Amino acid sequence: MKQLTHKLLIIFLTLSFSTITFAQVDKKSELFKILKNNDSLIFKVGFNTCDMSQFENLIFDDLEFYHDKSGVINSKLDFIKVMKNGICNSKNNSKLRRELKKNSLEVFPLYNDNKLYGAIQQGEHLFYETVNNKETLNGNAKFSHLWLLENNKWKLKRVLSYNHIATKY
Repeated sequence: MKQLTHKLLIIFLTLSFSTITFAQVDKKSELFKILKNNDSLIFKVGFNTCDMSQFENLIFDDLEFYHDKSGVINSKLDFIKVMKNGICNSKNNSKLRRELKKNSLEVFPLYNDNKLYGAIQQGEHLFYETVNNKETLNGNAKFSHLWLLENNKWKLKRVLSYNHIATKY
């Protein structure tokens, strides 16, 4: 009996670790490519160029954005307002640019009864600041995004932005 229990435990642990190992989608998968593209639209286009139109179709109205340095934003409308009054304010003397850290992006699908309904996207990003036409690395951070599938479209529901570390000049 003890030997059977030991064998069952080994089988259970092996299956558990193999499930954990393969939970992340392949970087060549359609899901990974779609969410990487959405990340690019939100940041390369929306954040970096202040094109707020990108947020309209990609973000839920009840977005929740948790930032370890600047607190909580509770809606898409408030998020856009913060962007317009902050980094996208024309009176701002500096300009921030976000860049996804190479090979840091991971995507984990979420299923309900074997039906894909969402995904967790996580990674690291770098922030550059341009002042007087000189760009320098400002810092880096980690992020986790909860994407949900609504009417066959992926939309951002929750954001965690954390572990912001300022770069020493």
